[in-house]
Amino acid sequence: MQKEIIIAGFGGQGVLFGGQVLTFAAMDAGKEVTWIPSYGPEMRGGTANCTIVIADDEIGSPLVKNPPLAIALNLPSFDKYEDELQTGGTLVVNKSMVDRGPKRSDIKVIFVPCNEIAEEIGDRKLLNMVAIGALLSVLPELTLKDVETALEAHMPERHKNLLPKNIEALKRGYEAAKVQ
Repeated sequence: MQKEIIIAGFGGQGVLFGGQVLTFAAMDAGKEVTWIPSYGPEMRGGTANCTIVIADDEIGSPLVKNPPLAIALNLPSFDKYEDELQTGGTLVVNKSMVDRGPKRSDIKVIFVPCNEIAEEIGDRKLLNMVAIGALLSVLPELTLKDVETALEAHMPERHKNLLPKNIEALKRGYEAAKVQ
């Protein structure tokens, strides 16, 4: 098994942290993993994305051209990665930031209102965990429990007070994706 995932959005949306959490969850579950961040010179508002490869065996290359899975947290990311996703792939889209439907009919698109769900929980910065939860609905190699455990183990101490809300965001994203 080998799964490639791209997470993309604006800087400040938690793109890189979302990728790190998936990476830690897979690593802690005994998988082989790579994580490559990419971001523009702007700290917030510029583009940001990361590539995660999860495998049972050694990973030959961390580079991903046509991933089977992607998360697009904004419209520019949706425009880019909808075109790059492999046929039959799944794209999780932040419906809060995207005002159009898919152009392709050969992929599955899961629209989740990540911003709204995060705000309902009480912190708009949780939109990344909502999207990660939605992705887990189509990534059987990792469970909600795997990601919860990774958050508990790897979240910086200064943010541990946010753990319950992060876990709630994961669950809410997962549930929102499952009803589609």
